[in-house]
Amino acid sequence: TNLVFYFQPDVTPGQCWAFRGSQGQVVIRLPAPIQPTAVTVQHIYKDVSPSGSVSSAPRDFTVSGVQEEGDEETLLGAFTYDVEKEAIQTFPLKVEEARVGKGRAER
Repeated sequence: TNLVFYFQPDVTPGQCWAFRGSQGQVVIRLPAPIQPTAVTVQHIYKDVSPSGSVSSAPRDFTVSGVQEEGDEETLLGAFTYDVEKEAIQTFPLKVEEARVGKGRAER
């Protein structure tokens, strides 16, 4: 089953869900544990941008996870979104590390 999040229902060009400044953080709390395998990021192409620019597109980002709130974060991947490639880009997560909790590996 794929779990999909949309941070803003209106995703037409010029109506993005943007961060102020050059950095931001998103925290997603789920009602039940999951084992994520990938994260997908989408941004519009430059030619459909109302400003003619995609300088607000995400670039370098990391994805981390925790077993339980208050636990230390486990880095699941560090990625670069490339505006010169496809608008929708999927990045595989370190699945084995996603199962690490409380300082020990669970198999």
